[in-house]
Amino acid sequence: MNEITIDKRTLEVIFNDQKSEKDSWSNKHLCYRSEESLVDLESPQAQVVIGVRRSGKSTLCFQALAASGVKFAYADFDDERLAGLGTNQLNDVLEVLYKIYGEFNYIFLDEIQNVDGWPLFVNRLLRINMHVVLTGSNAKLLSSDLATHLTGRSSEIALYPFSFAEYCTIKSVDYHSRTTKDIANLRKAFDEYLLKGGFPELMKVKNDKKYITDLIDNILKRDIEQRYHIAFPARFENMSHHLLNVSPYVVSASDLAETFNFKSPHTVRNYLKYLKEAYILVGIEKYSQKSKQRTTQEKVYAVDVAFMNHRENAFAGENLGWRLETNVLNHLVRKSKNEGWDVYYLSERSGECDFIVCDGNKVLQCIQVSYDISAVKTRKREINGLLLAHKQTRCDNLLLLTDHEYDDIDEDGVQIQIRPVYEWSAEFFSEKPH
Repeated sequence: MNEITIDKRTLEVIFNDQKSEKDSWSNKHLCYRSEESLVDLESPQAQVVIGVRRSGKSTLCFQALAASGVKFAYADFDDERLAGLGTNQLNDVLEVLYKIYGEFNYIFLDEIQNVDGWPLFVNRLLRINMHVVLTGSNAKLLSSDLATHLTGRSSEIALYPFSFAEYCTIKSVDYHSRTTKDIANLRKAFDEYLLKGGFPELMKVKNDKKYITDLIDNILKRDIEQRYHIAFPARFENMSHHLLNVSPYVVSASDLAETFNFKSPHTVRNYLKYLKEAYILVGIEKYSQKSKQRTTQEKVYAVDVAFMNHRENAFAGENLGWRLETNVLNHLVRKSKNEGWDVYYLSERSGECDFIVCDGNKVLQCIQVSYDISAVKTRKREINGLLLAHKQTRCDNLLLLTDHEYDDIDEDGVQIQIRPVYEWSAEFFSEKPH
């Protein structure tokens, strides 16, 4: 994108408008996000909140800053009036913010990755002891840019769409009570969550399909195609929608290259990397002691079930098993990001286990997900997958998540917990697996 120059008077109008928006947030009743506690406003490091667009990153930062009572300046670089703003004008931005806000030691920079060269500006702010909070919708914000310019001077906080517990909070559903009525309400809420997903604004809009279609289109075109100068945008978009239709999907770069007529699997691998950086897809590696197997057999999921079929021309349908597995994965990934765990899948010729949760080289829990295990064949397959995981990992913490069943069973001397996903999800993995 070509850089433009915006005069200071225009910048003043833009940031005054944004200040009015900021001030209006204080009158809104917002949902507390657990990640809010991770924002350390006393730290000399930049607090970086990263995640998919429309997951609530700005709201999280507003709430953390407001709760602390500090005075802060605010600049949103996702404003179309700032499109093409050059690095050389970031000092003008700071000058205008001082004029609007007066003295401040805290600054919130929203979607800062839209300005090329932003890390040098943030580094300068940190050198003058400014407390910096910033957001971005692309993981590259935290990889090459931060690693190059802000080594050791930033703290990452990953944010995803609403967890089920947060969804219940917004819906005023009591997820702690276990009365018959409250369990019925909880199950009803989970059925809605399983189909609708956790994007906060989806609770307010009427046309879900248009909202998600526009959101994905925006991410693909602005956050990926423009940033990385995608040579074949139509084919890239077709492949992206295909992956959302078929997820969960064990990646075969060669198959995708042939299907979408790319010259090499290398191009596909780059495109997959961009989709994960923009948080459209989430990837987990295969559980193996061999590094090559872990890095070559990645399995990808949609970052939220809303991406699976709330799109125009989507044919993913409402496969409840895939949606349940996707919800569990995103729940695990979200928690694991905060705890420093890793999540893998296990796949052998003799069977599969959906998720292996690890803390370093220690396996904390093996989890199998199946919507309905009433059929004898299905139940046996899922239990055998957990027994295989137990044999391979020596982990005794085995969990089978289903739509509604609750039981504790013994299979060949191995204990397995069977739990309904709505209960497990509502607890938000509050206790570390052991």
